[in-house]
Amino acid sequence: MKNLPLILYTLAVLLLVSTEGWCADFQKGWDAFNNGDLAAAFQEWKPLAEQGDAEAQFLVGAMYSNGVGVPRDHKEAVWWYRLAAEQAYAPAQNNLGLIYYEGQGVIQDYTAAREWLQLSAGQDIPEAQFLLGWMYYKGQGVPYNYKEAAHWLLLAADQGLAVAQANLGLMCLKGQGVPRDYKDAFKWLKLAAVQGEGTAQVNLGLIYLKGQGVRQDLTEAANWFWFAADQGVTTAQVKLAMMYEYGRGVLQDYVSAYMWYSLVAAQGHKIATERFDTMKKKMLPSQIEEAQELVREWLVKHRGISITVSPLERGD
Repeated sequence: MKNLPLILYTLAVLLLVSTEGWCADFQKGWDAFNNGDLAAAFQEWKPLAEQGDAEAQFLVGAMYSNGVGVPRDHKEAVWWYRLAAEQAYAPAQNNLGLIYYEGQGVIQDYTAAREWLQLSAGQDIPEAQFLLGWMYYKGQGVPYNYKEAAHWLLLAADQGLAVAQANLGLMCLKGQGVPRDYKDAFKWLKLAAVQGEGTAQVNLGLIYLKGQGVRQDLTEAANWFWFAADQGVTTAQVKLAMMYEYGRGVLQDYVSAYMWYSLVAAQGHKIATERFDTMKKKMLPSQIEEAQELVREWLVKHRGISITVSPLERGD
């Protein structure tokens, strides 16, 4: 699922792990890693992994999984993650669950994914809690269960995981697994939005636009639409373009409206295409030229942008 914003534990995560009891070779590995000598780090950690050290096994698995210091090899990653996971090492359990969920180096298996994620989530790994909640939401490897989904998302959201906060906010907005509560929806979406979660930003904008649980504020709505639009969230780009076109929450600005409509219309969005064609008829040639330059500047600035949206994006 390319749109699912799953968080795979990377090597940097372990910088937060206690270093108590680390042997000299383990520290040498970190020193090499921090100095950018990834191959040397691998050479330090591999023997420790072979001796049964769970953290080293996890690190070796992460290096194979990400192609860091060694050629990418998902099957090798699975092997080392499993060794660490069987020693109850929570980050490895999370990654192994993710690998089974996505089918990287193994046959996709939601049941196996759930089993490993459940173990990791039970050790308070928020990414595992989020994905486990998502599986209950979608009925993947488990029966559909919004209440259970909300339970796991809440645990992850309480630990500050933005994608969990965003999706929990949307469940509060819809009354899925929890009572419909606009104030709770606002709380969770705001927490995710300030962390830069694009889907939370666009939905927070919608809350301000409609006055759901908060006083209607078109200026705030436009602000949050802008943050999401600048990340490439198409729903936000369309909403922001409309606000510029009609002067809602912002000064009426056909040039800016043209720019945002143009970006979305290029992706085949029907409404944006219709509004884009209408906008051109309202504008002077000099305004169109200015807008086209803004489009070029935005595309250069955001070249290679990866548009990632939350699986529960409302899109309305």
